[in-house]
Amino acid sequence: MSDAAKRRIFSMLDTDGDGAISHGEYLARVDRAAAATGRDTLDPLVEAAREAHREVFEQMDADGDGRVTLDEYRGWAGHDAFERSCRPALGSLFDLADADGDGRLTRPEFTRLRAATGNTADGAAAAFTVLDADGDGLVDRDAYLAAIHDYLTTGASPMADAYRPGSPVQQDAIAL
Repeated sequence: MSDAAKRRIFSMLDTDGDGAISHGEYLARVDRAAAATGRDTLDPLVEAAREAHREVFEQMDADGDGRVTLDEYRGWAGHDAFERSCRPALGSLFDLADADGDGRLTRPEFTRLRAATGNTADGAAAAFTVLDADGDGLVDRDAYLAAIHDYLTTGASPMADAYRPGSPVQQDAIAL
């Protein structure tokens, strides 16, 4: 994984910008996604997402001090970490957004999820356009997770490229 990708993801997770991801900051992702999707905090899907995120945080926090530094994140992030813990955690957020439980997100569901997890609405629109390869107006769970996996492990993916300011896909999405 490229250091630039690690830094970008780390900065999105370090929402207060203090140089470390706290337990509360990390679990707040679940709360933001639940609120954005209209899920009650006691919803079983919210509880499952919270548990999946607790496990990820414990794995990232190498020294167990309740804060994940960039160095800890760098040492943790990669293919194995994605498969072991990120895939279930990110999948649980996808499931929160999937109102009808069919394994696919509509554009509004996708945009709410991406905005709740720290992405811009314009970037989310561009990413949706890229991931909706067949143009059916839906993004499949597997395609979504594969795009995130690619970015986390290689630093590149079509979805991540869509977030680049001035990318052709982002410009098209902004016009939608």
